[in-house]
Amino acid sequence: SELGFDKTGQSDIGPILQTGSLARGFLSDEAKFVVVTDAEIFGRYKIQRPRRLKSSRASAMRSALEINFADLEEGDLVVHLQHGIGRYLGLKNSPAGPSNQQSPTGNRQSEGECLVIEYAPTDAANEPPKLYIPVTEAHLVSKYVGAGKLRPPLNTLTGTRWRKAVEQTENAVRDVAAEMLRIQAVRESQAGYACKPDAPWQREFESAFIYEETPDQLTAIAETKADMERPKPMDRLICGDVGFGKTEVAIRAAFKSVMDGKQVAVLVPTTVLAQQHFGNFRERMADYPIRVELLSRFRTRREQEDVVKDLAAGAVDIVIGTHRLVQDDIAFKDLGLVVIDEEQRFGVLHKEKFKRLRTLVDVLTLSATPIPRTLYLALTGARDMSTIQTPPHDRLPVETTVIEYDERIIRDAIQREINRGGQVFFLHNRVLTIHA
Repeated sequence: SELGFDKTGQSDIGPILQTGSLARGFLSDEAKFVVVTDAEIFGRYKIQRPRRLKSSRASAMRSALEINFADLEEGDLVVHLQHGIGRYLGLKNSPAGPSNQQSPTGNRQSEGECLVIEYAPTDAANEPPKLYIPVTEAHLVSKYVGAGKLRPPLNTLTGTRWRKAVEQTENAVRDVAAEMLRIQAVRESQAGYACKPDAPWQREFESAFIYEETPDQLTAIAETKADMERPKPMDRLICGDVGFGKTEVAIRAAFKSVMDGKQVAVLVPTTVLAQQHFGNFRERMADYPIRVELLSRFRTRREQEDVVKDLAAGAVDIVIGTHRLVQDDIAFKDLGLVVIDEEQRFGVLHKEKFKRLRTLVDVLTLSATPIPRTLYLALTGARDMSTIQTPPHDRLPVETTVIEYDERIIRDAIQREINRGGQVFFLHNRVLTIHA
């Protein structure tokens, strides 16, 4: 009757919407009504826990239960939001006593299971103090993740070092935001070099492309060239999957810049990718008086010195290189375009130099997986973005399937790929068990 049907199957008062959860769907012959759950359609099954308590304490308890303590082992470094870095000693019952009747956030607590964290003593002669965190407040604790093998010193419970570190981090974030806004303001107000419209050689060069351009690729090329012809520095992100034609966009932009008498620098994160781009650029521009050079560890020291000298003299039109291109001894006679391939794989110091470049010359960034900050700047309009979503002719689009771990499905998928003579990449996130 809640569905609004009487015993004859006729609607009497109209349907009433009810929100809830069902373990499985059902069929009502009388009402001629079928209910299908999302689990039956998508194969997703949610674990429902009983919800008896409605208080804030019950809500905190539920959030704590969702934390996976399996990732924490005794002796691991952890970070408490308010007290900083400590050493995790495991789950224990809180000791009874008046000094332990308050949680770190000031809430009254009863005896129960707690996370025990050890902190540095204020005096070498004292015992290391221990902080008992009730499981209802476990969301304040996270595992410490650092760079390299360095282990930071433990914070003290009464010290100010952690608070100062948090303040310095907040200030650094604000400084980064201010620098990004400053660069954007300079780009908007400062006049850059405006390239001339396409020359006959440009049209001849593009018509020699042996493949058929996709609609998205043509749009990205047109938007890039339009940016280069505007009297302000370009900062465009070309986002597209591997093999969808991002490199051809960069090649045509580089050719256009060279036709205007400018130099082009192509920055790539690995020597293998640099060699690949070097071959592609040279092959595409073999019929034109354009000098393309490579700067990477594949070149001898003498060859690198010659390229650096010719760059400063203007004898090199396009240089393709790795981190070597952002070192202090590199100088250009008249740089007009910088192409950055897979920016997310460069370090922080390199990106600082990229930011300075963006205020001076045209910058074209190619990426299949842009970092969140780059993508955010593009989506908010601080950077221009072109997306290439249509695959080339006769290329099948990438299929992504997200499922629960099932060895039978994985085995069948691998077997199908092997049977057709293909290759399989299996990504595993644990080094200790990767051989299994």
